[in-house]
Amino acid sequence: MTPWSGGPWSSSSDPPAHQTPRHRPRRTWSDAGRARQPDRLRTSRLGSAAPDHERQAAAPMRIALFITCLADALFPDVGRACVTVLERLGHTVEFPAAQTCCGQMHVNTGYQREALPLVERFAEVFAPYDAVVAPSGSCVGSVRHQHAMVAERFGTPDLVRRVHAVADKTYELSELLVDVLGVSDVGAYFPHRVTYHPTCHSLRMLRVGDKPLRLLEAVEALELVELPQADQCCGFGGTFAIKNADTSTAMLADKMRHVGSTGAEICTAGDSSCLMHIGGGLSRMRAGAKTVHLAQILAATRDRPMVLAPGGADGDVHAGPTAVA
Repeated sequence: MTPWSGGPWSSSSDPPAHQTPRHRPRRTWSDAGRARQPDRLRTSRLGSAAPDHERQAAAPMRIALFITCLADALFPDVGRACVTVLERLGHTVEFPAAQTCCGQMHVNTGYQREALPLVERFAEVFAPYDAVVAPSGSCVGSVRHQHAMVAERFGTPDLVRRVHAVADKTYELSELLVDVLGVSDVGAYFPHRVTYHPTCHSLRMLRVGDKPLRLLEAVEALELVELPQADQCCGFGGTFAIKNADTSTAMLADKMRHVGSTGAEICTAGDSSCLMHIGGGLSRMRAGAKTVHLAQILAATRDRPMVLAPGGADGDVHAGPTAVA
């Protein structure tokens, strides 16, 4: 099942003509996909169900950027891109310097009690903000689905209450843009052939659905092409890739083959971890395709485009595209 032919992010009806984005990108659809393009009308996690053109612009919000460990250490441009997009839309974005790891890797490897101080810190640091955004479905999934579990098992009733309050306003970037801010066209420009990989946590845990696709559809000059077997894992899975290296490599080979079959210049996703995994494989194969985070694509404009680093084995596989200063 593909993202344009039904499944968790598509409906069977075409969008009305008056609901198409301002800049219609060039798209390549499979025969099945042509009949089932993503619907503009969605019921959001907040319970709203209004098409984009009927939604009123969201009031300016004070938004905290939860950078995540991987983006902070390896891909800071992804965090900067989130800030660029949200500030372009008129919101105030702050980076709380006291933030730490969300504790996902502790919980996933069995150290739930040891994750408690990180859960407490997260609830304290991000409490004052209207919303919290992260460029990672994986880490947001941990905040929304693991923090309460840790607090209930090892914390206090007060911590449980505070954890729920913060988790309820913590979003992956595409969720925040589409569900909360009511935006699909952020004024981006990216003249490249792009395919989208839905990461496991964003697809199965957060259920972001077609929100990233709707954002990509609205990017001026972007050609969006369907990724075969898009809903299949890339094989990363954090420590899974280390503990089960052979299985991980086999899954990666399948994903790279599907990316290559699209002829896309860029494979994008909402998690740097998966992009690092896919990008590393593509680089070693000298496949020519690169990986770019969704936030970086949305941050690019005609006035401030992105320049792709040279390809080849020595090319910077994930952080390669950088905004022109």
